[in-house]
Amino acid sequence: MYNLLKGKRGIIFGALDQNSIAWKVAERAHEEGAIFVLTNAPIAMRFGEINALAEKTGSQVIPADATSMEDLENLVTQSVEILGGKLDFVLHSIGMSINVRKGNHYTDQNYDYTHKGFDVSALSFHKVMNVLYKHKAMNGWGSIVALSYMAAQRVFPDYNDMADNKAYLESVARSFGYFFGRDFKVRVNTISQSPTPTTAGTGVKGFEDFLSFAEKMSPLGNATALECADYTITLFSDLTKKVTLQNLLHDGGFSNMGISDAIVEDYLRE
Repeated sequence: MYNLLKGKRGIIFGALDQNSIAWKVAERAHEEGAIFVLTNAPIAMRFGEINALAEKTGSQVIPADATSMEDLENLVTQSVEILGGKLDFVLHSIGMSINVRKGNHYTDQNYDYTHKGFDVSALSFHKVMNVLYKHKAMNGWGSIVALSYMAAQRVFPDYNDMADNKAYLESVARSFGYFFGRDFKVRVNTISQSPTPTTAGTGVKGFEDFLSFAEKMSPLGNATALECADYTITLFSDLTKKVTLQNLLHDGGFSNMGISDAIVEDYLRE
């Protein structure tokens, strides 16, 4: 450990279970000396193990629906009070598609589901930053990070409406990040992570096959949840004070590949 976050305070959204990237970020932030509040939607908390994580990291849990401005106001106000000062980092690790869960094809969506997924997965990021900005809740040179995926830029058919949500998420990071940087010297970035076997990720049709494909395509292989957590910690630290408005690709090189020897060999064997 390097004490990269010694004395820093934050909020971590989205830790559900030990497969969650947010869970790994919380563990690593604790190891690096940070204190933080954990939060998730009340309904999600009933299915997860967040209280065990809170005990392990000495954290408090504040339930909050990230689509509710009232809940977010309460979360930010309480967090600053509990932690004893303004925040230095926030992780937005939230994503949901009811269309994916229900098996609705992208060309034939239930638009009520689409709207709900957009609110939870993407618009919530704007809402979170709205409250943080309005309350001046971030310390100068603080860092806000959201987790994304490359389907925001390229077509992955089975990723469905989540691809649209991630595209909006990344745009919000740039647009709101400008104002946060200009007014409060706060950084805002997204991380485009490799396909990762989290609870949310494994709900995507054909996930296991694509996980194997990405592993063979990437020269360094897929980045794990723990490796993503390590990368996130660097973005929370003072070592990246001038990195902002970026969508940072953390995918073992997948995003710059056209084809790989391993994929060609698989094709020729068929």
